[in-house]
Amino acid sequence: MAERKHRRKAEVPGKDHPLRAGLSILPSLFTIGNIFCAYFSVMSTLNGKYDQAALAIGAGYVLDGLDGRVARVTGTSTEFGAQLDSLADVLTFGLAPAILAFAWGIDWMSGNPALRNLSLNPYEQHIRSAGWIVTFAFVICGALRLARFNVQAQKPADAAAKRYFVGLPIPAGAGLIASIVHFWKTPIANPGSALLWCLLIGTTAFLMISTIRYHNFKQLGFLSRRPRVVLVAAAVMIGLIFRYSEEMLLLLAMTYVGSGPFVKLQQMVRKLPIETSTPGEHTSMDAPRREH
Repeated sequence: MAERKHRRKAEVPGKDHPLRAGLSILPSLFTIGNIFCAYFSVMSTLNGKYDQAALAIGAGYVLDGLDGRVARVTGTSTEFGAQLDSLADVLTFGLAPAILAFAWGIDWMSGNPALRNLSLNPYEQHIRSAGWIVTFAFVICGALRLARFNVQAQKPADAAAKRYFVGLPIPAGAGLIASIVHFWKTPIANPGSALLWCLLIGTTAFLMISTIRYHNFKQLGFLSRRPRVVLVAAAVMIGLIFRYSEEMLLLLAMTYVGSGPFVKLQQMVRKLPIETSTPGEHTSMDAPRREH
């Protein structure tokens, strides 16, 4: 009897069980796929296939969401996997969109960079230098955003903190750049538009290191109070994205990125002091005017 109990305990899947060992590799495979999307996006950008590079960033966004969810479902979350995921995010949502943003929106001023003369006028040279700065700032701010997220994840957080991100998540910032490139496709060749593009990238980088809170939609899903509504909404959303990918992805990215500053502005307006006066006060203020 004792030997049977011992055998049953030994048969229970543990840390060294082959099935569990195989499942522990699965989240890392999704993370490696995420890194491949970063590499594929950079190579596509260098070859002038900008829309293909933007779609690779979108594919990395999907894989980034799957690796963490698979790790939680299979119970194979490890510190090694978390650090590998952060490194993959820096590549896919930091470096790849920065290179894409510079090549698509700044390096195309005055025509194709491979065909035109490299001598630019002073105005275009300043814009090009600004493009170098803001795209590099995008990478640095994204890395700082991930480092802050990793530190905060190790601290005990209350229920309210789990519903919000502090600062714009780096996948959302990369998604905004990729969705704009996917929507317009044709590179920016106008110096004025390139300057606006630099301002947009710089603003997105600032939002990532800011303290503006963004809603965390990970709390919504099959465990919500209305899972059927969530399933129907997700199905409709997937159908719209499949049919109108350019418009829907741009709309979703702009709505989420703009939601943080919009809510922050609402809170600031509500905190403004509102001056109220009673009818008696108006009478006392108007009395000296009547006597005069």
